[in-house]
Amino acid sequence: MADNNAKNQGFVLWLTGLSGSGKTTIAEALCKRFEENGIGYERLDGDVLRGVFPNTGFSKDARDEHIRRVGFMASRLAHHGVPVVASFISPYRAARQFVRDLCPNFIEVYVNASLDECKNRDVKGLYRKALAGEIKEFTGIDDPYEEPENPEIVVDTVNQTVDESVNQIMDYLKKYL
Repeated sequence: MADNNAKNQGFVLWLTGLSGSGKTTIAEALCKRFEENGIGYERLDGDVLRGVFPNTGFSKDARDEHIRRVGFMASRLAHHGVPVVASFISPYRAARQFVRDLCPNFIEVYVNASLDECKNRDVKGLYRKALAGEIKEFTGIDDPYEEPENPEIVVDTVNQTVDESVNQIMDYLKKYL
């Protein structure tokens, strides 16, 4: 949680949720809002960084290691005053807690959409493949997603527009910006 000295300091805004919940869409819209307001930032995205760390697998240990690496990068950026917008499924509470412990200004955003809604959206066709057995260890199908217990922000992408979600996050970030 931020204190009175948090303004103009770096922070890590960590968007977590199921595949298809809207993490990337919200992160992109949020970064656009930052740019419109002259706010510098760094964006870390799960799909993009898997290209940088290509040998990262999808087992629990591999996912945890990937989140630890990304969390360390995010913490270093925030330490140097950079606002970080990170969007990762990051399905396990313990891995998210590890990142929280690294980052003094850690803001967990639970991008909430039901599994059924995410399956219906399935823009990448991943749920279809996972249900057909073509993808193993897929979060929400044959691997768990552990919902955050006490996130700083919950956005409901089923009942909120992208703009409403971004406005909710920006309202929270006023103490940092």
